[in-house]
Amino acid sequence: MLYKELADKIVSEVRRLLDEDIIVVDTTGMIIASTDPKRVNSFHEGALIASQRKEKLIISEADQAILKGVKAGINLPIFFQGNVVGVIGITGTPEAISPFGEIIRKMTELLISESYYTEQFDWQSRSMEAFLLDWLYLKEWNENFLDRAHLLDIDMNINRQVMIAEVTQDPSFLHRDVWLSILSWQEKGHFEIISRWGNNRIIYLLTPQKQKQDYSREKAKRFHQFLVDCLHTDVSVGVGLAVSPLHIQNSYQQAIRALNACKTKREVVFDEDLALDMILDEISQQTRDDFVKRTIKALLTEEELILTLKKLIEHHFSLKNTAEALHIHINTLHYRLKKITDLTKLNPRNIDDLFVLYLALQFLENQS
Repeated sequence: MLYKELADKIVSEVRRLLDEDIIVVDTTGMIIASTDPKRVNSFHEGALIASQRKEKLIISEADQAILKGVKAGINLPIFFQGNVVGVIGITGTPEAISPFGEIIRKMTELLISESYYTEQFDWQSRSMEAFLLDWLYLKEWNENFLDRAHLLDIDMNINRQVMIAEVTQDPSFLHRDVWLSILSWQEKGHFEIISRWGNNRIIYLLTPQKQKQDYSREKAKRFHQFLVDCLHTDVSVGVGLAVSPLHIQNSYQQAIRALNACKTKREVVFDEDLALDMILDEISQQTRDDFVKRTIKALLTEEELILTLKKLIEHHFSLKNTAEALHIHINTLHYRLKKITDLTKLNPRNIDDLFVLYLALQFLENQS
């Protein structure tokens, strides 16, 4: 419980309040941290007595000649969950430092409690993420796997629906308090699971409700908005279909496909709403790259023309609306479209060629 790194932190924090020398001692009487490095790993008899008696021990100058390894001051046993886990000692005139004693003890115990619950949170997070990874890829459930599910309080008999959220900003700003807030979302149902999923993703296993047709849709949208408000950045969310526990990987793959389909929109996409994206998802990256080279390679250095194509598709081939969106004259738009045709041999005014251009842009977007 009272390891050296934590003891060093306690000494550092307490030293901000007092100029006197400070030691942290384990329950065997060994000094594990001190403002005086020379005292580390030495025996302190006074701290051992304070630990055994479970009460404050005042050490006078006369006691220095009697007790081994001590200096005048006070020794305060540190309690956690009713047990002594160590002793903090403060060197100095007992009369001068005693008024600070109880404050220092409480501060130290708070640091230990914080460290303990942080460790528990980290362990729970790592255990849950590891369990979900096994759940997705284990072909058969063995006894050990089911024991872990029980330990994590996961019901393996109810249907689930996988949702994957991806944070677009650098995830390094997601400190522990933010993650704790996300994983403890107040609307999370009793049987539902939220877990970290790598550095910038969150996995959410919803429990769909047959009596409420739009339950999952509405909840996914609320969770998405919660993440946006909490993180102050763009968040993309993909949601798979509801499946039995044995087929959770299917829902996961669907959620990933939906996530890939919505990355450019930064919103919530449900796999059951996908149409063309279902086919595109089956196309290999090599085929995608080759398709881009064969169709719009000549446009890859023409950012203005790429933007023009995107706006044309975005505005459903309305030349007027596209020109307005680009803040250009309609004649300029006609010129750009002709240039696209000259470079690619594909005419945006032709529905078949426009579809080819659309696919190429989709593949290009996924490359970036």
